Amino acid sequence: MTREESGPGKGTSGHEAMMGPPGRAKPTLRTIAGLTGLAVTTVSRALSGDVQIALETRMRVSQVAREIGYMPDRAAQRLRTGRTNVISLILDPHEEILGYATSMINGVTEALRDTPYHLVITPHFSDRPQVEPVAHILRNRTADGVIFTRTEPLDERVKMLLESDFPFICHGRTELATPHPYVDYDNYAFAYHAARRLTANGCRKLAIILPPPVFTFAHHMRHGFMTAIREEGLAYSIPQDVTLDSKSDAIRDRFFDLFSRPDRPDGVVCGGEVIAMAVMAAAYDHGLQLGQDVHIVTKQTSGLFDQVRPRIPTISEDLTEAGRLLGELLLKRIAEKKPVTELQYLQTVTGF
Repeated sequence: MTREESGPGKGTSGHEAMMGPPGRAKPTLRTIAGLTGLAVTTVSRALSGDVQIALETRMRVSQVAREIGYMPDRAAQRLRTGRTNVISLILDPHEEILGYATSMINGVTEALRDTPYHLVITPHFSDRPQVEPVAHILRNRTADGVIFTRTEPLDERVKMLLESDFPFICHGRTELATPHPYVDYDNYAFAYHAARRLTANGCRKLAIILPPPVFTFAHHMRHGFMTAIREEGLAYSIPQDVTLDSKSDAIRDRFFDLFSRPDRPDGVVCGGEVIAMAVMAAAYDHGLQLGQDVHIVTKQTSGLFDQVRPRIPTISEDLTEAGRLLGELLLKRIAEKKPVTELQYLQTVTGF
């Protein structure tokens, strides 16, 4: 009987050799320490994102961990540190904003890349109280930080999280006296510049579909629109029976009715691409020429209107950037007590 001594063969890495054949115990911190020549405590701190460990070392440790399939024991980690290494993103369906969820998730994921944190999507449905998923996370401590959207002026979620001193950030602002972390888009400026662009095209009666009034950005958008209206002394129409959350068919029908009237609007501010397509359909069904009989300016989040002909003027909102900023600022809130003024960001309006 012959005996053989063998090392890593062709196509087998040293990392794979150390892992051993399938069925062996899963890789541990000691496994990574052996492969990198670092102390176990250094490996642990590098994987937890400790900024006192050199970035190059953290990246090398993370790469080795990925290559050997290292997975931390979350239960033991939570018992030891009191942390879950989970960020919860609470999302509502946004049919009127194309690509909302995908763009937001991509941005937050980019912010969490090369950190110990993992993103968990927590759905929220419009027929349930907004505070419900936040209360569940607080009660069960299933995350180290929370991101949520669709902020209200006196948002109960913000109140609850501030009172609990629990790390959070929201997409949108409130009117609460206590400052809080947020990333928001300047919807006042969007509506104002969209309306001014329409007046520059000679429009004399403008219309806009607003978000449901329960949300803060509805007030910002209305304020911007009405400021432009008052500056120019224009007639206007703000339908009360449909909102940004209405089905596209309902919006098309509403504008079909508006376009039937002698005093029909000749300029429309659209807060989302779905809204714009519904308005365009209503105009087409009436035989109105876009850019001549009726003008449209729409907020663009997906790039869809780059391909629409005739071209429709757009003002962009970068949701991927918003997601990235939400993630980055929340990590700062978790890591150390930054002043709230350093955890607030207002995305400026471009493309007008």
